[in-house]
Formats: sequence, structure tokens, C-alpha cells
Amino acid sequence: MDRRKGGGEVEREERYITVGKRRLRCGYTTGTCAAAAAAGAAELLLTGQAPRAAAVELPAGGRVTLELEEPRRGEGWACCAVRKDGGDDPDVTHGALIRARVSLRPAPGIFIEGGEGVGRVTRPGLDQPVGRAAINSVPRGMIARTVQERLDSAGCSGGALVVIEVPGGGELAARTFNPRLGIQGGISILGTTGVVRPMSRQALADSLCLELDVLRAAGAREVILTPGNYGAEFARQTLGLELKQWAECGNFSGRAIDHAAAAGFARVLLIGHLGKLCKVAGGFMDTHSSVADGRRETLTAHAALCGAGAELLGEIFRTDTTDRAVELLDGAGLRRSVMDSLAAALEENLRRRAGEGMEIAAVFFSRTYGLLGQTEGAQALLRRFREIEKGGEQP
Repeated sequence: MDRRKGGGEVEREERYITVGKRRLRCGYTTGTCAAAAAAGAAELLLTGQAPRAAAVELPAGGRVTLELEEPRRGEGWACCAVRKDGGDDPDVTHGALIRARVSLRPAPGIFIEGGEGVGRVTRPGLDQPVGRAAINSVPRGMIARTVQERLDSAGCSGGALVVIEVPGGGELAARTFNPRLGIQGGISILGTTGVVRPMSRQALADSLCLELDVLRAAGAREVILTPGNYGAEFARQTLGLELKQWAECGNFSGRAIDHAAAAGFARVLLIGHLGKLCKVAGGFMDTHSSVADGRRETLTAHAALCGAGAELLGEIFRTDTTDRAVELLDGAGLRRSVMDSLAAALEENLRRRAGEGMEIAAVFFSRTYGLLGQTEGAQALLRRFREIEKGGEQP
């Protein structure tokens, strides 16, 4: 909930996460900022009145109101901007203006495009298809909903074109991995929850350990770990899990396994995207891109072990995404054998890290190809978690 100060300035109710004795302030994603800017621009266009702030629903639940800047209106269009606030997260986009320009269309529907400073997808395997602006699916949904709400409130039967811009986004993108991923010309508009949790590495590691301690204190002896939201989404939607005993380990797979073993967990199931877990299969227990990558090297090595020829190995080594590597393996009829080889290496590394006293298994997937592989014992652990979630065995 947000309030107004005496002078009319928007006072935002902050969100925090507690780590030990520290409180770290959360921020809002570029997607949330874009949706709020679009809502403000739509309101300005439809009413002629420039709002000071705009409210949007967050994918993670709840509602947030963000202050608007630079309201402008012309013939058939209006725009507003929101200044990105990353909270205590060391994000290159912190302080950037996320601007939305809205114009009406006669046909129903919200059409969303990227303008200045928003990157464009040039290679397959990302959230958006080649040629489209790098505005991911969740932010697109947020933008569309907030603008449609304003159209409905104004009794407008047509639709709208929303163009998202980030002044200076091209320069910011040079400090990210976008160019390497095949996103050219600017930053991506991202966010799966709408909220930025502070990404201080020590804070995240401490937060992870705290989550595990809370679960263990409640009596849980099994835990599902996912590196991020993609893993949690796959666990719920594809594997049918409710994630009642779950912690997000981020890039700290090794730290999570160590702490789970020390805390007395008997079983751990790691569920993650191929892009993360192939790093673990390569021996990297901290998977942050600033620490290690090794995806193409690991995939190339396992393809070689499975009989891939020199030309194919070269193509895999030059890929920018794991999905493209899977596509190449599919074309050569080697996907299954390479994924099995990768799963064996992943299992070896996980068991070595876990030691003798804790059972551990993993499942890895792709958002494009679905389930790709699993280690020995993963199916048994999945059955066990389903029994626990049905009430057959309480944590």
C-alpha cells in the first residue's frame, strides 16, 4: 500500500527481506516499472490529466504504486516514465528511466513493442522469438493488463499500442550478458515476480541458509531446491509438486547442499534449467556468470563422449544458448545419449558434494524442450515428495 505525503508526493511502503540482523530493501523489476509507466500514459491519454503515480498488480501477489515522471501528451498519444529502483540490488539498470508511449488503435487488443534502448532478440532459445523486442512474457502480461484496465474504465472499445523505451539502454546493455545471448541494441524488460530481491551474494547465501534452517526447524527432512523461478514453475506445472518443502538456492548449489547436509536433511532434490545444471555437471557449484560458465564446454565434452563429429562439436561450442545446443543434438540424433551422459556427471558431482549421509538427486529441463534428464533416484524422490504433499507423511 502506498500513501500520499502532505505535499502530494507519493510515499511508497517499502518491502524488505531480513537476513540475520540486516534488513535489505527490495526493488521493482523493469517489467513492473514498464507496466506502471504504461498505466500512467494510458490514463493521461484517456483523461487528459497527468497522474502522479500508477498502481499495478504484481505477479507474486499484491499491488504496488510507483511514482511517474516526464508526463507528455500529443495528438493521439501520451507517455510517462518510471525511474527504476533496484532497492539494495547491485543492478546496472538502477536509476534508469523506463518509459512507455501509448497510442490508441481502433481494433481491440494491446500491442506491445520495444523502442529506444530496448533490445531485440536475434537468436533462438530465449523467452521471445527472433525479431521481437526483448520484453519477456510476464512483463508483457503486466503491461497488457494495466493498459486494458484503463481502457475498460474509460469505456474505450478499441485497443492500444504500447512502446517501451529505455533512454541509454544501449549503453547499459553493454554491461550485461545481452550481447552474448543474442539480444542486440538494448536491455531486456524482465521479471517473473515483479519484485527485485537484493542480490548481494553474501545476503543471498545467508537468506538461503535461513530458509533451510526454518524448514528443518519445522521438522522437514526432505527439501526441494531450485536455482530460481523457472525451476519452481517447472516443478509445479510439469512435475505436479506443491513445493511445500522448498528453498530457492540461486547460484549457490554447493552452499545449499553443504548447509542441507549440516542441518540434518536426509534427502535433497535439485530441479533446475539445463543452463544452470550443466554447469554443476561440469563441476561448478557456484553458477553465477561472474564466477563460472562452462556450459558450452561441458555440452561439447559430453557430445564428444557420445560420438559427435568435429563439425557438430564446433557448432555446439559456438552456441549462445543451451536450447540451441539441444536443437543441434536433436538434429544429429544424439540428444538422449548426451543428456544421459550429462546426468551421470551431474549425479557424480552432487553425490561427492553431499557425502555419505544425505540422498541427493536432480532433474533438469528446458522451457522449450521440457524434461531433458534426471539422475538416478530422482523418480523415487519425486514420489516421496508427492506422498508428503498429499499428507501421507508430514514434514
